[in-house]
Amino acid sequence: MKLIIGNKAYSSWSLRGWLACRQSGLPFEEVVVPLYDDAWDRRREGDEFAPSSGKVPILWDGDAVVWDSLAIVDYLADKVGREPFWPADEAARAMARSMAAEMHSSFAALRRKHTMNVRQVYPPVAPDDDVRADLTRIFELWAQARARFGSGGDFLFGEFGAADIMFAPVCTRIATYSLPTPRFAAAYVLAVLQHPFMQDWIAGAQEEEWVIEKFEQPVT
Repeated sequence: MKLIIGNKAYSSWSLRGWLACRQSGLPFEEVVVPLYDDAWDRRREGDEFAPSSGKVPILWDGDAVVWDSLAIVDYLADKVGREPFWPADEAARAMARSMAAEMHSSFAALRRKHTMNVRQVYPPVAPDDDVRADLTRIFELWAQARARFGSGGDFLFGEFGAADIMFAPVCTRIATYSLPTPRFAAAYVLAVLQHPFMQDWIAGAQEEEWVIEKFEQPVT
């Protein structure tokens, strides 16, 4: 398999696809493509990017191609079994799938106003009301998952899985922008950031030479 991703410092969707590949345990080639450099538009027109119209991540597995993070999770679960990704308990699995899907489609204010940058930590600034509303909903979901199904470990459903993969970039944003976080959620954020896969990703981001100025601005 070959996974094409964007800059590790900035690309939240790439992080999700990459974590899914690591979680699967299958070997894969990692290809990092700098976002928005001088060759970006030309590169996006290449055959490898055609199925996704230039978006990353994109996973090639022989002739099979998958280009959406949540689809990558499902594709890999089909290959290796759902156990590494989804809880065994039916009720827990239903909640985990719903949370992953809500993360996939929601929280636009948080995404837009607090872009991912795992190389920075900015002083705290009070978030806008729409961002605060996104965070409130996220913390509600986390609290419900932890209370109902999280007793077996440090993650949303006990063991690290697909729901944690989908929320991992939220954890980086909370850390980067010093966003206000209740105590239970802060412990979960720390657990995600300290996960070995996340530590590998963050280390890779630190080694990157590329800087995208529009993603290097603190919230004002």
